[in-house]
Amino acid sequence: MEVNERGFSNKALEDFDLIDKAVDEKDQQAYATLMKRYKKAVYFMILKMIRDADDAEDLTMEAFAKAFKNLHRFKKDYTFSTWLFRIATNNTIDFIRKKKLKTMSLNNTLSDDSGNSVNIDVEDDDNNPQDEFIKSQRIEMVRIFVDKLPAKYRKLVQLRYFDELSYEEIAQELDKPLGTVKAQLHRSRELLYEIAAGKEKHI
Repeated sequence: MEVNERGFSNKALEDFDLIDKAVDEKDQQAYATLMKRYKKAVYFMILKMIRDADDAEDLTMEAFAKAFKNLHRFKKDYTFSTWLFRIATNNTIDFIRKKKLKTMSLNNTLSDDSGNSVNIDVEDDDNNPQDEFIKSQRIEMVRIFVDKLPAKYRKLVQLRYFDELSYEEIAQELDKPLGTVKAQLHRSRELLYEIAAGKEKHI
């Protein structure tokens, strides 16, 4: 891996250029490129933490939504991948706290795409007063994009993200087969990715 005089790899410097284009020039392709570069890595990191593919997809989408919403605040003191992985990790920990899942030890140190350590700080307070704030933040992140979805997907996203129903409960609520619900929610997430990357004109 080539590293320049500032200590950043060429890939990290390319990310900085993409961020400048996304923030300063509203370059939608720059958002899409950043997402394409890291979507898979973020997904597999989250999957390691929660071991549920459906929730991992949800949390991956949330991580990018939050990162893109706050991209103008990104400082080039460290790599974009480190910043993105930290957002994804913290969001997943909030999810785990809320669901109180039994997962891998959160004291393990994870590495980001560039091999840098991402430290995870976990408080042991079961009655975390931030829970409601976390929930409202999560809803706000997704709501930014939901109104741009085709009508047939809005109800699904409403039930999954805002009402927090399980896939089985959504299937029962809408009187649809479970497989159909999963497939349509998967498509909803793909559309949300595209909207987050500024491609809603194609939807």
